[in-house]
Amino acid sequence: MTSQYESILQSGERIRAHRIAKGLSPEDVASKTGLSRSAIYRYEAGQPIRVDALGKIADLLGISIASLFGVGSEFISSAVSFYERVCQLEANADQITVLFGPIAFLLTTKNFDIYLRAVLTESVPESASNRQNFNAEIDQILDLLERRKTVYHKRRPNIISLVSAAELEQFLDLGMVGRRGIEEPELSKRKAAAFVEVENLLKLLTDQPMGVQIGVVEDSLPGASFQMLRNGNFTQVAISPFRLGLYANVRVGVATVTSAQESVQLHQQVTSDLWRNSKKGDHAIKIVEGILNQY
Repeated sequence: MTSQYESILQSGERIRAHRIAKGLSPEDVASKTGLSRSAIYRYEAGQPIRVDALGKIADLLGISIASLFGVGSEFISSAVSFYERVCQLEANADQITVLFGPIAFLLTTKNFDIYLRAVLTESVPESASNRQNFNAEIDQILDLLERRKTVYHKRRPNIISLVSAAELEQFLDLGMVGRRGIEEPELSKRKAAAFVEVENLLKLLTDQPMGVQIGVVEDSLPGASFQMLRNGNFTQVAISPFRLGLYANVRVGVATVTSAQESVQLHQQVTSDLWRNSKKGDHAIKIVEGILNQY
């Protein structure tokens, strides 16, 4: 169970995540709150923070003091802020359990990254508000995702990934696209990109690299994607509406990060049940080979 002390220690990381999402520098926060620039840097580095200072920062960032302290749950409506928080949590995690379709981002190839900008860009309708400003957000998201992979490959925490067989089939059928209506010859390239990722998943199942466990689920999966990030006895759950790779969404929805004991226990039970019933080893290999052979 997470102690209140451990949760409060992460308030600096939460401030940084929400600041970045607002497009503010530490200097901006200092000038707008009347606090010193050095204080902002100290707070984000995890130094103790005065309650009155926390209140000024929370008002500026438009979030509650409870969220900054991690009391209960953090609610995050920005994909930039969410990926920053996930990056922070993954940087300290010993084990990551992923139920995030169609394939866990940390296990994707460099080829996935090549197509990701186009997928994210086309996922935003031309009629969307602030459409002209979204390219800057995409740059931030891609930088954060690249940092996540860099941290993962450097640290190599244990990762448990639950993959839906039905979502793999859909991924191959539609390709790595952000919307419907992608025309040839581009559509064939996107389907080939999806094929590369499923082939890589098969390679991971076959080679069984240390620290990577994959279960293929033939049953239905929960509608929400989530990750469980464990550091010793400290576990947090990141629940997300944001999606990469197939009909991407990095614009609409509210993510949640929580260490509340009830939420952690319930998500642990869900993942334990799914893992127990998933296909692993040779059984999983046969399923993925069968899916690839269809395409």
